[in-house]
Formats: sequence, structure tokens, C-alpha cells
Amino acid sequence: MALPKRRFSRGRRDKRRANWKMRVGQSTTFPQCARVVQSHRVCPHCGTYRGKQLVTVRPPKKKGESA
Repeated sequence: MALPKRRFSRGRRDKRRANWKMRVGQSTTFPQCARVVQSHRVCPHCGTYRGKQLVTVRPPKKKGESA
């Protein structure tokens, strides 16, 4: 395997890595609960996907409540 003769400078290395940024996922307003959710996922607020109830969502616990 070939090895580089000289070390790459920080600027040259960083120019190559400049396009490694993360992308923001698609989001849409959900028709059942009118909240913004990620596309092609079960809604975490109402538990439906494509008009079918898939997950039962429990209300969040209060601070003083025990299980």
C-alpha cells in the first residue's frame, strides 16, 4: 500500500472534510394531531401512521407521581 511522502497540511485536510456536514431530515405536519413530525415515522404524540393506530401513547408522568 502506498504511503504519502509528506504530511497533509491542516488547511488541505479541512478543505476535504468541509462537506461532511449532517443534513436536516424531512419534516411534515401530521394530519391527525397537526404537529410537526419526521416523515415516514410513527407520530410520537398520537401513535398513528398512515391513518392506523400503531402505538398507544401514555400521558407523561408528573414529577411527584410514582410508577
